[in-house]
Amino acid sequence: MASKEKKEVVIPKTPADLQRMKLEKLMKNPDKLAPIPDGPEGTRKPPTAPEFVRDVMGSSAGAGSGEFHVYRGYRRRELFRQKHLDEQAKKESQKDEFEKILDANRQAAEERTAKKRAKRQKKKMKKKMKKQEVKTEKEEEQKEESEESEEDEPEEEQQDQVKDDDAEENCFVIGGR
Repeated sequence: MASKEKKEVVIPKTPADLQRMKLEKLMKNPDKLAPIPDGPEGTRKPPTAPEFVRDVMGSSAGAGSGEFHVYRGYRRRELFRQKHLDEQAKKESQKDEFEKILDANRQAAEERTAKKRAKRQKKKMKKKMKKQEVKTEKEEEQKEESEESEEDEPEEEQQDQVKDDDAEENCFVIGGR
């Protein structure tokens, strides 16, 4: 019992003291997650409309003075229910309009993107075609050069052969013819 420490009970006197105590408790262990309460669940929903109204007030004269308060209660609940239905319908229509606007914006963005994509593809194809044309031109030039060099080689060979033949004819043999 001596090992256990007695905790001092402090009663906050002001709201500031209460807030200070809560903060000190949270800051004792900063790694621990602080509880964050959820906010209000939303708007108050009206009770469902009754299917059968048991206390139907007639239009006959002589209704007691207490019936007016019953009528007021019915009326208040019905007006609240109608107001809630109107708000729901308004929110639903606003949501639908927002979705339509979003869809229109998405479609417009997609059209712009498609147009730019087509432009990029067209530019890319032009560049590719130009590169291919340059390549084919180079190949044609190389073919022409190779054909010209092949044509030049036989003429040179023929000239060399003619020179060889001429040398044999002009050769003087001693003691020959």
